[in-house]
Amino acid sequence: MEPIQKVSAYLTQNAETLSEEIVAEIVSRFGFEIPKQESEAAVSMYIEFMNFLGTMIASSEDQVPDGLVEWSKGNGERAAAMGGKISDIVTRYPDTRIVFTDRLRNIGNEHGLTADEVITIVKKVNYMLDISVNETVFAFERHTQKLIKESQIQVNELSATIVPIQDSIAILPLIGSIDYDRAQIIIEKAVPKVNQLGIENLIIDFSGTVNIDIEIAKHIFDIRNILLLTGVNTIATGVRPDLAKKAVTLGIDLTSLEVYSTVQQAIKSIK
Repeated sequence: MEPIQKVSAYLTQNAETLSEEIVAEIVSRFGFEIPKQESEAAVSMYIEFMNFLGTMIASSEDQVPDGLVEWSKGNGERAAAMGGKISDIVTRYPDTRIVFTDRLRNIGNEHGLTADEVITIVKKVNYMLDISVNETVFAFERHTQKLIKESQIQVNELSATIVPIQDSIAILPLIGSIDYDRAQIIIEKAVPKVNQLGIENLIIDFSGTVNIDIEIAKHIFDIRNILLLTGVNTIATGVRPDLAKKAVTLGIDLTSLEVYSTVQQAIKSIK
């Protein structure tokens, strides 16, 4: 049997033992604890990795086992879901490469492989590890973007919260920067809610806003005009001096709005 075939058989027959030893050695180099479940998952993945490597080392093709791809994706998704950093995972790969390179070099020497044959095997392993890094990062980014999008949807939904305070009176508090998407949510969610609740006076409170521009002001006036058509009076409160100054600078006409400094003043005016 050729040396390369002996190595192939050795990796396949000893996949479980080699995987356990390699994971233990990799973890020992990290300098921090790894959850048992994560270590066990790594061992299972590396068993497939070893079996796959054993069957492909004599092949000229570069392939990657599905188990490695899925394991890598899982690592990225878990890190993102837990609010971790992708760097915490990526920084483990140099130690992983070193452990694999040393172990495969020793195995190659024990089975009489030439230097070129050992290098070929190591290159295949590095190729698979590179794919693993990429899949981990891509999965992390996808999951992070998904979480950001979900959070933004929740924020937008909260932006359209109508807070009844007295019979026929409610407040629409505007918080943070009001962008186009949030303004659209307010129109789509808040306006129907006002009518459902039988609100006659809606106080739009700007106290928590940090930004206003012509486009957003237009949307606010759209809300006011729509509500007027349904018999709802709209009052603005909390328009801070800096927002008022910016509105004037941008040419936004607030004079047609009934404006008060505080919500309390607006309520008194309604009474």
